[in-house]
Amino acid sequence: MQPEATEPEEDSVWEEPPSMLWGLDPMFNAFNRLYVKDILHMRESCQVSGIYFYNSHPIFKVDVLGTVVYKREREDFFCYGAGARSFGSSAREDFNPASELKKLRQAQHSSSHLEIGELLRVRGPVKTSRQQREIMASTYYKVSDPVMAVQISWMMEVPQLYRQCYDKPFHLDSSAQNIQGGSASYLLGRATRILKDFLKEKEVTRFRPYDVQDLLQPLVSRQPLRTASEQEPEAGPSSGPPTSFKQLRELLQKSLQILQDEGLVFRKVKCQDEVYHVTERDKDLLMAVRDILREDCRREKYAEKGCHILHILSSVRQRYSRNVSKAALVLVLKALECNSDIISTIDSHYTIL
Repeated sequence: MQPEATEPEEDSVWEEPPSMLWGLDPMFNAFNRLYVKDILHMRESCQVSGIYFYNSHPIFKVDVLGTVVYKREREDFFCYGAGARSFGSSAREDFNPASELKKLRQAQHSSSHLEIGELLRVRGPVKTSRQQREIMASTYYKVSDPVMAVQISWMMEVPQLYRQCYDKPFHLDSSAQNIQGGSASYLLGRATRILKDFLKEKEVTRFRPYDVQDLLQPLVSRQPLRTASEQEPEAGPSSGPPTSFKQLRELLQKSLQILQDEGLVFRKVKCQDEVYHVTERDKDLLMAVRDILREDCRREKYAEKGCHILHILSSVRQRYSRNVSKAALVLVLKALECNSDIISTIDSHYTIL
């Protein structure tokens, strides 16, 4: 069903609730009895297509009652299903399948073929197709209402639903606030996974933050990004909500910090030009670790068991970069061992082959 089109009002700037919290709103899974003008003006979600918001309530299914003002029908097929039913001996004698099928078809035709001016009830999900808001009818039927009893009941019930539910903003209780904090962790986890997949797929050896920040853009609100030169001065306590650029930058920094904590990347030199090296693809780092083991394992002190990982880490920080973490070194040692360049002995000791 396609509601009568009107010009939607321009959306105001607002903060969309995280998708993890939508299920806490009773309206999310209900068929909401909204007016057509409100269905046309609902904001579409920037997180999930096919989800809309009325007064911060997430909605994707509606229930409407209206009068047919135009129709467009095509020749198509209908499918019927009949459940099992038991009949007595006398019923079987009077039962005429051809006659009953004819009656069924007449009843179906009467209920599904509508004329201009007839009353129609439609339930189904909302979608936007070709810049027009539509209701994909999962259930629809003609309503027989000769004395307007159904319409009067509807006109009395819907305003009450608006007052009691629809026009009241969706507020989170204390437990939901904890879930919202969890949603931030979930968002950070998704961002970190996106960066890991990028490093694995593209096989880059090093990168700068601005090389990967666009990968995380779909995770933040759909607001136009601004360059660093266009950013406003640092906000004070009375400032409004952070801009999309600030949210993106913060998410990127936290994700990169997780990658560093896990040893996947490191910064050889910490300076304004932020360059991140991918640990397992840094040939200079791998060569430095091999050279350290080759030289030190010749010494009598390390000839038998090899060099301890903390000794290797200290030497790497002295000779290559003081910013190499133990987690990063573990990944390098595993890579060298997989290539049969070194071998682990006992108690976190390694020796050259």
